[in-house]
Amino acid sequence: QVQLVESGGGLVQAGGSLRLSCAISGRTFSTYAMGWFRQVPGKEREFVAAINWNGGSTHCADSVKGRFTISRDNAKNTVYLQMNSLELEDTAVYYCSTVDFYSGRPEGGYWGQGTQVTVSS
Repeated sequence: QVQLVESGGGLVQAGGSLRLSCAISGRTFSTYAMGWFRQVPGKEREFVAAINWNGGSTHCADSVKGRFTISRDNAKNTVYLQMNSLELEDTAVYYCSTVDFYSGRPEGGYWGQGTQVTVSS
């Protein structure tokens, strides 16, 4: 049974920072690419960032480039999303999942409960 638990969301002012964490259990975490996604009500879930199995390669959506950084700690079975210079448009529920690294598409159908990020003016 694969479990993903996201944490670290909250309320932050525009221009501020947050660090999200996603803890994974139930599979060999270090062999899989991981990604972050976000979703707002009424819209489809969108890709934010992906990292390959050993953390050596990453890519992200244009909307967050230069502001968000994805990283991972395989010893802790955890992937992170450092979010800086947050904008109102970053408000969403953020999810992590296993992904196909090159396409950024989620794989396996594994999703956690998500963590809410709210950016205020």
